[in-house]
Amino acid sequence: MSNAYALSTKDNPYNPFDNFDSWYMFDLDKGYDSCGYLARVARTSELLSDEENAKQIENAIDDIVSSDFTNMFIKIKNK
Repeated sequence: MSNAYALSTKDNPYNPFDNFDSWYMFDLDKGYDSCGYLARVARTSELLSDEENAKQIENAIDDIVSSDFTNMFIKIKNK
């Protein structure tokens, strides 16, 4: 199976893979809505396989991080 990745921010002290609820609340409290942002950018589809969707998500995270002029967003790899 391929690696799993998540979009996060440098100031979020929580790991979305280990403590999603706390990570998510911090993210929303700061007004980032990383999940919503990623959902708008990722080109996922029910017609794609899980592996293809995972790759689309990873590509979207890479695009967000590389075009982030605030240098706030980061890519997190699941251990």
